[in-house]
This record gives sequence, C-alpha cells and structure tokens, in this order.
Amino acid sequence: MKRRSEVTSQKIKRRYPIGAELIGEGRTHFRVWAPKAKGLDVVLESSPENEAERSFHPLAAEEGGYFSGTVTAGAGSFYRFRVNAAEQFHPDPASRYQPGGPHRSSCVVDPSQFQWTDQKWTGVKMPGQIIYEMHVGTFTSEGTWRAAAKQLAELARVGITVVEMMPIADFPGEFGWGYDGVDLFAPCRLYGTPDDLRAFVNEAHSLGLGVILDVVYNHFGPDGNYLGVFSDTYLHRELVNEWGDSINFDGKNSEPVREFFITNGRYWIEEFHFDGFRFDATQSIHDQSEEYIVGAIGRAARLAAGSRSIILVAENEPQETKLIRRRSEGGDDLDGLWNDDFHHSAYVTLTGRHEAYYSDYRGRPQEFMSAAKYGYLFQGQPYWWQDAERGMPALGAHPAAFVCFLENHDQVSNSAQGVRMRFESSPGSYRAMTALLLLGPWTPLLFQGEEFGASTPFVFFTDVGDENLRDAIRGGRFDFLAQFPSLATAKVQRALPDPTARETFEQCKLDFAERESQAQFYDLHRDLIRLRREDSRFQKQIPGGVDGAVLGDRSFVLRYFGERNDERLFIVNLGPPQPLIPSPEPLLAPPFGFQWDVIWSSDDTRYGGPGTAKPFSDEGWSLPGEAAIALRAIPQTKPRRKPRVRHARKVEQ
Repeated sequence: MKRRSEVTSQKIKRRYPIGAELIGEGRTHFRVWAPKAKGLDVVLESSPENEAERSFHPLAAEEGGYFSGTVTAGAGSFYRFRVNAAEQFHPDPASRYQPGGPHRSSCVVDPSQFQWTDQKWTGVKMPGQIIYEMHVGTFTSEGTWRAAAKQLAELARVGITVVEMMPIADFPGEFGWGYDGVDLFAPCRLYGTPDDLRAFVNEAHSLGLGVILDVVYNHFGPDGNYLGVFSDTYLHRELVNEWGDSINFDGKNSEPVREFFITNGRYWIEEFHFDGFRFDATQSIHDQSEEYIVGAIGRAARLAAGSRSIILVAENEPQETKLIRRRSEGGDDLDGLWNDDFHHSAYVTLTGRHEAYYSDYRGRPQEFMSAAKYGYLFQGQPYWWQDAERGMPALGAHPAAFVCFLENHDQVSNSAQGVRMRFESSPGSYRAMTALLLLGPWTPLLFQGEEFGASTPFVFFTDVGDENLRDAIRGGRFDFLAQFPSLATAKVQRALPDPTARETFEQCKLDFAERESQAQFYDLHRDLIRLRREDSRFQKQIPGGVDGAVLGDRSFVLRYFGERNDERLFIVNLGPPQPLIPSPEPLLAPPFGFQWDVIWSSDDTRYGGPGTAKPFSDEGWSLPGEAAIALRAIPQTKPRRKPRVRHARKVEQ
C-alpha cells in the first residue's frame, strides 16, 4: 500500500543531485531524473531475494523532469523505482550498490561508516609515476578487493606508484572485463562491498600508492541498462560507435545527462578517494559542446579532490593531443595519453609481424628514438591502415604525458590465445625492450603479472545469459581478430577461446607462485624501477632532455643530458653482436674530462643473461647482441691517450 505520510519533498541539502542519500537516522532522500514519467514511486523491498514484501512511496515532481522526496529508510535498505504505476520495477540509475546485480534491487549506502586514515595523503602528479594496470577479478584467485589489498605491499616493494583499476561499474553476469558497465555509481558486487573498495584505496595510500579508476563514458552495456525507462535522451539513437548508441552529451535534454557523468566523476574522487581516472576510448565520446565533457568531468574531479593532486589520463586511438593541452589553448586539461605507437613499434620489433593495425610500423631504431624525443610517432602523417592522417602535433608536450607499455588488457588479448609478449620474443630482446620501457623518458605502464613474467594468458571474457547475445559476442570477437591474417585461418579461429565460457575467465587468474619460480623477471623489473626512481638522471623527465642516434639496423643510443655533466647513455641493440669500429657518433663521446661507466646491463646473469660485458675498450665500441646497457658519466680516472700516426704499410714492388 502507499504510505504518502512518510514522503516529504522539502528542500534538502544533498551532496549529489541524483541517487539515494541518507539525511538523518533512518531517513533517505531520493532524487532521479525521469522526464518520461508522469508519476514515480520508491518501492522499498525487504531484500533482493524476497520481493513480495514491499511498500510504495510516491516522489514529488520537480521542474526539468526530476522526482524527489524523503522516505523512512536507513542504510542497507533495498529499493527500486516504479514509473507511471507500471507492474515492473527498476533499479536506481545512480544506485550506489547493486548486491543482487543490475537486474535486482538497489541498496542505500552510508559512506560515512568507513573510517579513512589517509588524511595526510597528498595525491599524485604525472611525473615520476610507474603505473600498474589491474583487473580485480583476475589479479588474485579470490578476485576481490580484500584479496587484492593484501598484495599492495608487494607492488609497492617492487616500485609501483599508481594502480590503474580496470572498470568496476556493476555489470550482469559472474565475470567480465567491466567495459560494459550499466550502473556507473555502483562498485561491482562481484569484487566486494563499497567499503571493501574504500579499504583497498585506504590501504594503497598507507603504502604510498595512488589508485586511478578506468571509467567508461562512451557507451552503456547492452544488458541491464534501464535508463530508457526514465528518459529517451540519455543516448544519441542516430549516432552510433563500435559498441552501440553514443551518449547524448550535446543534444536535446543533454544537460541532465552531462550532470549525471560530471557527478559520477566527483563521486569516485570524493567518496572513494581515487587519485584520478583513465578515460576509456575518448574518440567515441562525441560532444560538440563549448566545453568537452571529458574536460568538464576532469575539472569537476579536481575541484572535488581539493588540495589533493589527481591525474587524468585518456585512451584516444586517433591521438588527439588537444586532450592534454590547457583549456586556455583550446585543450581539455588532462595529464596524459596512452601511447599505442610505442607498443606497436615494440611489438613489430619483438615478433617480426606488422599486420593489421601494426602495418604502418617497422620497429626500427628511429621509431624508438622519436618516441623518446616526441611522444607520438604519428602526429598528422598519412596512415595506410586507416587511409587517413593519424594523430595531431605533440611537440612541446611533457614526456611524462605519454603512457607507454609493452602489455595492456587490449594488446595481450589481441593475440589468438592471449599470450604475453615475452612468449613471442627472444629472451634477450625482451629484456632489452623491458629496459627501454622502464628507463625511457615517458611514463611506463605494466600490466598485471608482467613484473614477474606471468605465464597466465589474458583474453576477452564476459558472462552473458542470453544465448543470442552470447553468439553475437563470440562472432564479434572472432571477426575482430580476423583483421590479422595470421589469425584469420579456419584452424586458428576454431581454437580461439570462447569469451563467454567460465574456464576462459578462470585461466586468466595470476599465479603468484611465479614470483619465485620466475625470479629473473621479478629481479629485472624491480632493479630497473629502482634505477629509474633512484638514479639522479633517469628519475628526471626533462622536456627536450633526450637525444638519440641510430647505430645500426637494430641498434640505437639515447643520450640523457643533465646539469653539471650528470648525463646517462642508454644503448639498445636488438640484433646480433655489433662492433662499432669506427664509431663516428658524437652522442657516444663522454663529456669533457669524464668517462663512461656501466651501471646496468640486461645481460646480467640474475636476469637469465650471459653476463655483462664492457661495451667499449681502447679500440672502440662493441655492442653485445640483444641487450641494453645503461652508463653514467664519471670523472676521468686516467689521462687521454696521445694520438699516434698510423703509417701505410710499404708495398714490395
């Protein structure tokens, strides 16, 4: 029955404009945007399982299509909304928790119950970070925030500084990547409770780790999205992207939609103390407004963080560098961009394959030198694979703005069996490329398990109940991989993992025993990160501070310039041993009065290498094969040799 006496609609001071908020002991204020509704009720339920015991509480209509009111309901209360006295009930579009999943009841949450201890945490800034991408469901065998929190101390010990958490907005089913989320305010119940997530972030901060969240603002998932019940204008029905209808950020009735997403950004920063975001596939976030929605969300998030620093990173396939330019220059004020160019060059070098979207890369030394100096490789040049120009100018951008990687969730899964890159490369070349990633002037990112050479694969997986949708997902995934000629054969296609099978998900879980059984990879990453963080020059990401030169078909040198001859030389040879006699390359010459001293080599036996050999002698330079070497300038310990004249041999007549 209706209990109109329990609903009040007086002006209430709320933290956020939408959702259910506790305003006192046992009192909750509800507010929802539902312009399609003529009437709207809160339906209180005894539990997500027992929907028979329920009561109805009408909300008052406001201007602009909103409904609101206060109901006698405390933390832990279950509820849904009824539109126009219909027989069906639907979860709150801004639900803070869905304990039974997206198709069941929403739950009132009291965020003040969690006791934070990170009051001295000042946040993170882009320079100096080592990012670690994590999928909570496969990071541990348990697949929960509580279990993952127990591993944070080890990540900090290795030298990780920021955890990038793959999307956690609730989605249907029992497993998935998270990119088809439908309840954007509800931490996914598969990984624990909202307070479990808060505890994870709190523990990370206690260890000096930042945590940023991967957010998906380009589409909603196909299953469990009930926004259409409340409004027809959340989506651009006539504007689609590769995942479905685009979100309406600039059309009719777009202001409440923009408010929904801006509020979502504030919410994660304020109530969960996240240290920023990674914005997924921003090229599919269409918005012609005066203020681009990604920039608007980012600026609101910074205000929400107050004195705490946060970082904002975007994935953007066409490499639109306006995202990292200042708003005063027509940009969006973000801090970083994922750099696929670096990955694609590295992949071609290590595997020898340049098919599909690798077609425009050759993995040559010049590509890595240009990445070190300029960030993106394509900044407006013709791009054969897409038959168009690719990229925008990035000259002048800070080197820390470019997030580089050898692995991430997409790129590992875009192989037939989701194998890690080390299995597609020779050991020496992989060690050398890892060194380039971790000592380069950009911001390096590792994918979970990469630091100990994880043998577990990572492939696409998603749990859906509808068989037609399952068939569509399987077909779509196989069609995507078919762009690679090497994966388009009938034999390979038959062997591709079924993305909807639970065993596909289970095989992707990390095995932490490999930290010991594959200690050479662990030592390699830990030592490189320590060198990057502690060395007086490698720790600095100086704009314009790196130059480079090609030494051979597979070799190059990077020179890190610094003050008072605090310089470093980093040599990479991805080919066979190479003598450099003569060596007419000025970048190889030490500063006047100094000499080079080897401080690190990928050939160290601790990493499975053959042993470190000095790359230079009185006769000249000689580069070991498939190796990387770091050198520093130290004061000269012996005088320079006096030149002598070599006379031509006398030829007998």
